Amino acid sequence: MAGSTAAVAAAGKQRFDFEQLSEQARRLAQQPHRPAGSTLPEELKALDYDQYRDIRFRPERALWRGDKLPFEVMFFHLGKLQTEPVLINEIGADGRTRHIPFSRADFDYGKNRLAPETWGDVGFAGFRVHYPLNRSEYKDELVVFLGASYFRALGAGQHYGLSARGLAIDTVGGEREEFPRFKEFWIQRPAPDASALTVYALLDSPRATGAYQFELKPGAQTVVDVRSRLFLRAGVATLGVAPLTSMFMFGENQPDAGDFRPEVHDSDGLMVATGGGEWIWRPLVRPNRPLATSFAMRELRGFGLMQRDRAFSSYEDTEARYEQRPSTWIEPRGSWGPGRVELVQLPAPDEGHDNVVAYWVPEKLPAPGQPLELAYQMRWQGSEQQRPPGGWVSQTRTGRGFAALAPGERQFIVDFTGPSLAKLGPDAPVKAVVTAGPNGRIVERNAYRNAATGAWRMAVRVQQLQGAQPLELRAYLQHGNDILTETWSNIIPPQ
Repeated sequence: MAGSTAAVAAAGKQRFDFEQLSEQARRLAQQPHRPAGSTLPEELKALDYDQYRDIRFRPERALWRGDKLPFEVMFFHLGKLQTEPVLINEIGADGRTRHIPFSRADFDYGKNRLAPETWGDVGFAGFRVHYPLNRSEYKDELVVFLGASYFRALGAGQHYGLSARGLAIDTVGGEREEFPRFKEFWIQRPAPDASALTVYALLDSPRATGAYQFELKPGAQTVVDVRSRLFLRAGVATLGVAPLTSMFMFGENQPDAGDFRPEVHDSDGLMVATGGGEWIWRPLVRPNRPLATSFAMRELRGFGLMQRDRAFSSYEDTEARYEQRPSTWIEPRGSWGPGRVELVQLPAPDEGHDNVVAYWVPEKLPAPGQPLELAYQMRWQGSEQQRPPGGWVSQTRTGRGFAALAPGERQFIVDFTGPSLAKLGPDAPVKAVVTAGPNGRIVERNAYRNAATGAWRMAVRVQQLQGAQPLELRAYLQHGNDILTETWSNIIPPQ
């Protein structure tokens, strides 16, 4: 930590900006990676879960509380699983930086018997930003940066759900996944009338470094504008850009008869918009074994892990409030060129484990030491969220009806809604266009208007020829020559 602190002191003599941070990342990439290691005091390492939770930041000590600025910052203590410190700095109104040291006076240690006066400046585990998101008299949590390069944000009326990451390396395709971490942050002091907050971060890992700038704009949907410049130390198998991490246990497409709740998930689908104008919806599943799929394209317009189902009755969970978990939509700024959106779905024992990851993989990577600059906008959305312009899937159900299914058969009931469907008459000749991969045979398909809801329903029966192999299905609704909806792209995992 001492060397990095000295660098901060030197940087404090000049105005801080993204270019200065980028140069720091470039120089870091030319050096061998040095693991952060842990100098955590033994008494903090020994804390159990409840003891660690008993350490709380004192709100009255929040950064900028006394200045009555629109944003405030509070810090997370090291301990338990959070063992690697991060450095945190403030950028003043003059553009110069100052290191924010750890202070035991900032924390209430509860019933713990600890000796923080002997630790010195141990650093922080991370930080959270507060802002009057839901009502003017109270500053809610807006965004949290904690652990590796993880962060998550909220819009008005939302509860924390999925998380984002700065970068993912070899989630699939390599020997093992590498987790880059934000090792240092710089937080721009906001003006008294500021409606946005700027945070900079330095990313480091064995095979990559990076400079990041986050512009946080709170609101009904909180917008985060991200600028990143990456440098590889060495080759990677899979570089995951703008990664999102979420949880899916079960839902209407994969029910759990042993749970009183109809659905349990932070996200129910992956949505992708290609440069060719196609919108794709892939319902999430919890597979029995790791399952990786991808969508290749020449150009990306956007992708996101979405929580489309916003009804409390779909979850019946008064504590988790899954209907209030955000969707996160990623939209590139400028051209990202060819590549693929990759979706990784994993088995998981319970809802406390994230088991879904989605990210963009560029087709071409720079040589080690050469910059890769990518900018994008993230939108953390609630009920008002990104949708295809015409029609979209509102639910996917699976299972038999009155008639039994033959061995190896699956039935899917998919409802579509949206403006392109709403303008059709109830007797419009709408056709379900359904295709199956080589491991499937379409047995039956039809589309009709659901008189109870006004939506249009597609029923598909398909036979999975080899149960040990996955089966891909694609479908959309068509009227004449007009494609009315996004593409429902469903995968049946190996049985």
